[in-house]
Amino acid sequence: MPLTSHRRLVVSATLIAALAAGVAPATSASAAAPQAPAVPKTADTVPAPDMEGVVAALNAAMANGAPGAMARFSGPGGVQSRAVGVRDRVNGTPMDVRSRFRIGSVSKTFSTVVLLQLVQEGRLTLDSPVDTYLPGLLPDDRITVRHLLTHRSGLADYTDPMFANTVPGFESVRNRVFGYRELVDLSLALPRTTEPGVSYKYSNANFVVVGMLIEKLTGKPVADAYQRRIFKPLKLRDTSYVHPETRIAGRHVRGYLYPDAAGDPLVDSTEQTVSWAQSAGAVISSPADLNTFTKALMRGRLLSPAMMDAMTTVTPTDATNTRFYGLGLRRYDLSCGAQVYGHTGTVQGFYTYAFSTRDGRRSLSAMANSSNRGAVNTALGGTLEAAFCGKKPAAATASRADRDFSSLPAERDLPERH
Repeated sequence: MPLTSHRRLVVSATLIAALAAGVAPATSASAAAPQAPAVPKTADTVPAPDMEGVVAALNAAMANGAPGAMARFSGPGGVQSRAVGVRDRVNGTPMDVRSRFRIGSVSKTFSTVVLLQLVQEGRLTLDSPVDTYLPGLLPDDRITVRHLLTHRSGLADYTDPMFANTVPGFESVRNRVFGYRELVDLSLALPRTTEPGVSYKYSNANFVVVGMLIEKLTGKPVADAYQRRIFKPLKLRDTSYVHPETRIAGRHVRGYLYPDAAGDPLVDSTEQTVSWAQSAGAVISSPADLNTFTKALMRGRLLSPAMMDAMTTVTPTDATNTRFYGLGLRRYDLSCGAQVYGHTGTVQGFYTYAFSTRDGRRSLSAMANSSNRGAVNTALGGTLEAAFCGKKPAAATASRADRDFSSLPAERDLPERH
């Protein structure tokens, strides 16, 4: 059989399997069509990680205002970790890659995995209206479960007004405990951002509703679903969901929030309920556990092949042709052609990147302990290029330089003033 015919048969079989599982790719009334999951590179084309470049990116994060930063790379050659600066500004404790920290919106991928497992179990379908399962919650029954997971629901992000004034906004919710419905009501009080399915618009409200779906369908708190379905099976001993408790247990990094006014002192934001985010951003983890999670996800240990195809079918989030979003999952296309899947995270005091290649053979997690400082977030993103693309040639081609992911401002998971 000719190779071309064989490829057509493989693609047809994959589509048939996906349709049978009820996970057909999302359609959109706007712009670009979804991109199918990429074919992993072969081993002989994979560059060695540039750990000097990783350190340079961590140092750049510090130069832009982070007290410290760290990264952990796991690949065929083993594990390599780097840390710079301090994890506690008061006592000067050095940054330590064994430490826990708040991972912010990387939590969205954990929540997505739980919900997609429930889809596999037949408890809901991706293209059913949310109101099928949560009657009367949303005023528009065109909003589907898939729209939530792809940030195409049009539900406004209540964190925009909540943190319009960064430090006062944070202090007003630091110790507050919200109900899910309170957060949804904050979103519904704002104008909708788009018609359902029309365009991508990141909103934490989407994943608050995801948490509500998980709890409605399982009859138990979302913490139980995380523990039974992800933390325990993967032996993620440093990963937890302690909402509404405020402390991070054991060895941990302290996070520092930049005020809006230049020159004002940093605010230690380590202890908080993160109740304003919950299933959208309240998980605590460590670099090693994040590597384990993204690798296991990409290797199919948590979801079926058909569901992984659905999760990794992406549409653009901007016009750079480097950034995409699937189901609770980002894809970044790097300058060397590598495509990595995972999520970014922002919560007061912490920026996080947690990404793996589609075959799960290589993974990187990186963290800097500050926020409301976009230059820190952008600099930290440079760890991806260094880790997955390796050392650049002395004279990089213009096309590669133009597509260098490190030159792009970081995507924001929360409103920022700097």
